[in-house]
Amino acid sequence: MDQRMLRDVFGLFATGVTVVTCTSDDNRPHGATVTAFTPISLDPPLVQVAMTRSSKACAYLGGESFAVNVLSEHQVDVAWHFAGRPSPVAPRLLDGPTAPVLADAAATISCTPWATYDGGDHLLFVGHIEDVVIAESDPLLFHRSSFKSIGPRLGASAWLGCCDDPSTGWFDASTSFQPAHMAATASV
Repeated sequence: MDQRMLRDVFGLFATGVTVVTCTSDDNRPHGATVTAFTPISLDPPLVQVAMTRSSKACAYLGGESFAVNVLSEHQVDVAWHFAGRPSPVAPRLLDGPTAPVLADAAATISCTPWATYDGGDHLLFVGHIEDVVIAESDPLLFHRSSFKSIGPRLGASAWLGCCDDPSTGWFDASTSFQPAHMAATASV
């Protein structure tokens, strides 16, 4: 598989931009810009981040707590800072419930370690969510190797009028189901 083509294909999928924060081996705050973030489960509350095996943060996350900081659209400089282009003024880190957290993020998800999996040239770190903080700001996006803002809403709500709407979907609470083979014999 051509890696450039694969990068281009992956780049078509717009993602949010996060900074995963943790502490280093010498107990100092450390962060890495990550777009490979995925919500996994509501019960138990789990998220996943994928880190390049060769990154410093990858070495610090094994079995350790971390925080996923969803960047606000005005935090492009923060994204660059933690991607290896340091700002003249370092972003402000605060003490968090499980690991350091970034000030002014759109959201912060503080996690304890749940599991680590092989992901090829990455490791997949699954964290158990211990605390969340949400701010009133739009997120920073990454698409086709560029930072972008979310832009205007297109059309109606994602659920409104959809047959999968959890409020008005195909079936209401009074609907009962039985296996097809039982329904066929009941009508004979």
